[in-house]
Parts: sequence; structure tokens; C-alpha cells
Amino acid sequence: MDAYLDSGFGEITELPRAGSALEHPLVFDSAARELQKLAAQGRLEIIDEHRQPAADGNGLIDRLRFRRLQ
Repeated sequence: MDAYLDSGFGEITELPRAGSALEHPLVFDSAARELQKLAAQGRLEIIDEHRQPAADGNGLIDRLRFRRLQ
């Protein structure tokens, strides 16, 4: 939620990774999924998302860029 609140309206923001509390892959994935929920509510738009390859196709999200709408 901090990344959402720190972002400016209409500007593209990348979810921070290195050197942040989101450096661990599971923590980053969890934060990215929270942003996806906000996107489903219409509060932001996911611009770009990348997942680590996984056999089941549901790998961890390792990159996410979004645009704040509200």
C-alpha cells in the first residue's frame, strides 16, 4: 500500500525491489498481488507485470509497473 500511496496520480511507478523491504521474492510477490487487488477496484492500472517461470504458469511476480488512477 505504501507504493500506491507514494505514487503520483497518472504517473507510471515501478514497484521497488532492490534495497527496499520488498527485496525478498515472496514479499515482493505479495505486495504486487495487493496492487492487483487495487487494480481490480479501479484504483490503479497495471502497466507491466513479469513472473518468474514456473511449471504451473503461476510463478512469483518479480516486476510490476502501475499507474495510479485514484
